[in-house]
This record gives sequence, structure tokens and C-alpha cells, in this order.
Amino acid sequence: MTASNELRVGILGASGYTGAELIRLLAQHPSTRVTMLTGDRAAGKPLGDVFPHLAYLDLPILTKIEDAKVDECDLIFCALPHGTTQEVIAGLPKQVKVVDLSADFRLHNVDTYAEWYGHAHQAPELQKEAVYGITELAREAVAKARLVANPGCYPTAAQLPLVPLVEAGLIDSDDIIIDAKSGVSGAGRAAKEGSLFTEVAEGIHAYGVASHRHAPEIEQGLTAAAGREIRVNFTPHLMPMSRGILSTAYVKLEKGASAADLRDAIAKRYEGEPFVRVLPLGQVPATRHVRGSNHTLIGVVADRLKGRAIVISVIDNLVKGASGQAVQNMNVMAGLPETTALMQPPMFP
Repeated sequence: MTASNELRVGILGASGYTGAELIRLLAQHPSTRVTMLTGDRAAGKPLGDVFPHLAYLDLPILTKIEDAKVDECDLIFCALPHGTTQEVIAGLPKQVKVVDLSADFRLHNVDTYAEWYGHAHQAPELQKEAVYGITELAREAVAKARLVANPGCYPTAAQLPLVPLVEAGLIDSDDIIIDAKSGVSGAGRAAKEGSLFTEVAEGIHAYGVASHRHAPEIEQGLTAAAGREIRVNFTPHLMPMSRGILSTAYVKLEKGASAADLRDAIAKRYEGEPFVRVLPLGQVPATRHVRGSNHTLIGVVADRLKGRAIVISVIDNLVKGASGQAVQNMNVMAGLPETTALMQPPMFP
């Protein structure tokens, strides 16, 4: 922190969706000042040229990463593409705290990272100190961390409801099916054929079937909760909407457990949490109920199949699934009130 008690914040990769969302949230933060923004393809331009909706803000000009004044920051958000962040973070000054929004430090095991991302980890020593930061599940570790690996959107939506159930032994951890849907912004801002309007509108399709990189991230969290290796069946789908994640988990109850027990266990685990709300048994959340917010809604429904239940959670993939959780983690790391700049109600309609 500076003498004026301002946290000087930099954003590497400010020209992407998560970068823009970070700036939108930080614009309402009374204890931070954005001092550095990078965006290689837009270097030399004001951010308003890239994101006109942010043009009214007084922000630094975008620069290339190699020209960024990183030593003038107290904390840096890395919103760079997967596979590009490890070496960049390894080169940052040791006194600068980091929240990384890419997948580069999420997997604890560097061999697992290499298997799923197709190349060797470029900073294995740094990986050892990275804290995987679903804030509600790792608050104490986040508070002490220099480097926080901000979780993926699907893993956040899946783990928040499932970790308490695995910890409590209320479900068969070897029989978990996760069917998840995401808005198109989850694919990033770069031009891709699969993200074109005509490729996405008026339809829905599964992708990364049996091979999506968020599967080992989800399994890592559930394995830690269970104390033994867990594998899940995870299939993501792309929806014709800009924002949102809906995760539907089909679970088998352990003997003597009921859907009401599941609902109560999740509610107890998150009692007092500002960003997680558990609905009454049988009520179903929708992505439109969290749009633009850092909130998570969770619903539990008794399946018509005896001994099974359905657990549904929703988040905004760009907020709680990315930039909002990153700001939440920043607040914890800096000893600031955790809810600062994050209490906006969802946008509706």
C-alpha cells in the first residue's frame, strides 16, 4: 500500500473481457488506483478506444507488457491467455502480489498441467507457492498468499455446492455427473469461428466432451475435500447468451441422506457468506438472477429417482467466475473489506 493508503493496481491483458470487467469493478473501489494497463495489440491507445463503455474513466494508456511499469504496482491482475502467464509472473518483482486469472497456476501438479495443456510448466517453483483461490473455500490461505490462482468459471460453479457435500460424506463421490452451460464470453474476446454470431445463435452444443481442461481442476478440489482421488463426469455446453454459467450436478445420496440434508449442509457451510445464497429446497436458480454480480445461487432438488438428488448452481462467468472473484481475492490479500466494490445487485432484465 502507498503512503496515501491506496493500493496501486496493474492489469496485464486489459483489452480482454476479464480485463474490462476488472476495470468496471475497480472503478467503484475506494481503496485502489489503476496505475498500469497492458494490451499488446492496442498499445498506445486509451482504453476507451477498445472499450467505449469505459471511456469516461481516467485511466493510464495501454502499453506492451515489456514496457509496463510493474514496479509501480502493489498488486497485479494477470488476465493473459492460458500458457502465456507463467514466465511473465516469474519475471515480476517479488514484492508485487499477483492474482492470475489464467489457468497457468490452477493445477497443483505440474505433470497434470503438462498433460492437459500440452506443454511443460514454465515456473514449477512458483507453482509451489500458488494458492488456488475460491475465496469462500480458501480465505485464510488467500490472505497470506503472494500469488493466487483465480479459479475457472466452471470449476467455481461446480465446486461451491459440491465441496461441502463431499466433505460431509452425504453423496457418493464416485458418482457425480456435472452438466454445465456457459455464455459465449467464456471463450474470450479473440476472433474465433466458433464464437461467431451465426455459429452460436439459435442453438446449443456440447464441446470439450470428455476432454475439457476444467475437469482436472474440479477433480483437484473434490479430491482435496474427500481426502482421496475423485473423478467426475463433466460436460460443458455453449449457450447463445453473453454471460452466465449454469452447473447441474446429478448426485447419488449416501445411505440415510436426503435432498434436504444436502441443502442444509450447503447452507450451513456458507452461512454468513455475502456472495453465496442457498435457495429453499426445490427452488431452481437461473443465470439471469446473478447477471453482472458476484453472487452464487444454489438450489437442491430431490430427484424422482430414489436415492438421488440434483444440485444446481449459477454464477456470472465474468464476475464470480473471473474478475469479481479476482477482486474478492485482492481484497482478502490486501486486508480490505472483502465485499468492497462487489455488492452491486444483479442486472435484470
